[in-house]
Amino acid sequence: MDILKQHIIACIWDFDKTLIKGYMQTPLFQEFGVDEKLFWEEVNMLPEIYAKRGVRVSPETVYLNHLLSFVKSGKMRGLGNSRLRAIGAKLEFCDGMPAFLGELKKVVKSDKRFKRLDLKVEHYIISTGLAEMIRGSKIARHVDGIFGCEFVEDPVPPYFSRQNEFEFDSLSPQISQIGMMVDNTIKTRFIFEINKGVNRNPAIDVNAQLAESDRRIPIRNMIYIADGPSDVPVFSVVRRGGGKTFAVYTPGNEEEFSQNDMLLSDGRIDSYGPNVYTSDSPTAVWLKMHVRKICERILKDAEVDEQSRLGKVPRHINPALQKPGAEASEKQIPSSLFPADSF
Repeated sequence: MDILKQHIIACIWDFDKTLIKGYMQTPLFQEFGVDEKLFWEEVNMLPEIYAKRGVRVSPETVYLNHLLSFVKSGKMRGLGNSRLRAIGAKLEFCDGMPAFLGELKKVVKSDKRFKRLDLKVEHYIISTGLAEMIRGSKIARHVDGIFGCEFVEDPVPPYFSRQNEFEFDSLSPQISQIGMMVDNTIKTRFIFEINKGVNRNPAIDVNAQLAESDRRIPIRNMIYIADGPSDVPVFSVVRRGGGKTFAVYTPGNEEEFSQNDMLLSDGRIDSYGPNVYTSDSPTAVWLKMHVRKICERILKDAEVDEQSRLGKVPRHINPALQKPGAEASEKQIPSSLFPADSF
């Protein structure tokens, strides 16, 4: 394995209740005067309603279709991707964010030992929420990739390939179809996209066999940070691959604290702490410590790899030091007869 090429540490973040204190849809509902509590109550009722019709729906993502129903009915008329981005700018982040993302990068940059390998930290967000809102938020410019649910505006019509041209309603684009649906299981797919470098090279198929040495970011170089039980599939993938997992809770919320403590007891996570990222918070200290530990391990692996490539330096045999009865296989030759770079 070419250790020298795998020098990136990936901090992968959930969004709702991890980077922000609540749910990202709150300002969206406020924008259109939608009753947020009633919206989620109806979303929770939908799986059973559709099951009675003989249709199975995903409880985690059925809210996307309910959102489109609000748009289609006129309750959220004019909601397009550009407006989602604008509303995303209103999102308020947890204490210490997004500045803390820069602090984690400085952990690597400030240590001279890591410069030889050009070690660096990359940040990614994987969310079951709306990607366009995250892209419009103030954290977007601090991260290296965003994976979330996407909507399509003005979908192309049937038989579009037979038409010379077709019109789009560019004056008032409105979301009308789901482009990307992300649930807590699909999140694991994006872990492997980051692992294999699909996000940087689309020519790589996420399902393709790829040698460990050819993967851009080994899973053991990853830290996944999320808010609890719904992220168990990703926690499992990352821990199984040798990475670190950290759960967060809202300060003062005993139920969330208890859930995280149970995840730790069950071996699902490595540790947990409050979703507070100020420099001296226990969460910030833990994350900085483990970014540093991953760097130390990469450095150590690189040194071992380098030594194995160079091989052991030949030594001259002194017959006088051999065991009695053993013959010298070669004469002792002064090393000064050879230039230092002759091996």
